[in-house]
Amino acid sequence: MRQMTGGSSGAGILGGLLLTAFLAACGAGAPKEAPLDTLSAEQIYKRGEFLLEQDNDPTEAVRYFTEVERLYPYSDWARRALIMQAFTYHKSKEYEDARQAAQRFLDYYPGDEDAAYAKYLMALSYYDQIDEVGRDQGLTFQALQALREVIEEYPDSEYARSAILKFDLAFDHLAGKEMEIGRFYLKRGHYTAAINRFRVVVQDFQTTTHTAEALHRLVECYLALGLTDEAQTAAAILGHNYQSSPFYQDSYKLLTSRGLEPKAKGDSWLASVYRQVIRGEWL
Repeated sequence: MRQMTGGSSGAGILGGLLLTAFLAACGAGAPKEAPLDTLSAEQIYKRGEFLLEQDNDPTEAVRYFTEVERLYPYSDWARRALIMQAFTYHKSKEYEDARQAAQRFLDYYPGDEDAAYAKYLMALSYYDQIDEVGRDQGLTFQALQALREVIEEYPDSEYARSAILKFDLAFDHLAGKEMEIGRFYLKRGHYTAAINRFRVVVQDFQTTTHTAEALHRLVECYLALGLTDEAQTAAAILGHNYQSSPFYQDSYKLLTSRGLEPKAKGDSWLASVYRQVIRGEWL
């Protein structure tokens, strides 16, 4: 029994010593990263690229890209690192930092082949922050402005088509905001306030998906106020452009139930819109 106990104890002590030695060796032998200022611009850049692509570590990756710019400010790698900073910040949803990096790139390299991409990243940093319709739309206006700049300044770039698509979606988003507020007023019987919102959609956002509903809501509002000429004219415009829309069917039923029909009447702002539609100048 003593031999077994002694052997077991000796084995335990030996195992503990071996483990301690192993851990000490690991700590002593762990390679230390060479100071970045001893590496070339390309080496630092590629470390950042590796961290971004292989390890999916954008925070650490952007540190390397920043160091390239700091240590080798006039090199071609600094130029590449700066656009990668903008890209990496955007990927991390650090939109303000992305815009700042992209703007620096445009300031330093306005004629570079990646300038269009830098401008596009700035636009995306606004566009990707657009929240649901109910939120403040300040970022939507900024996204529209930035997207317009991409379209106008780089019309032949590969980013222009995407910018056009996103511009249309952001534009539609703004119209949706007006519609939401208009419906809010309409539901509470504040017809004049509702009309003002729907009018904005008809006049300023007529190419969006919300125009048909805006015209129908105008029919509802004007009928509620007893302004039948305006209601009939709104329905006439709706029928001329969106006859197959369910909103036109609803407007038509509302009017005919009161002995009225879709027809341009009077000289209101809607009558002016109707005349433009007939001449093909509205849409």
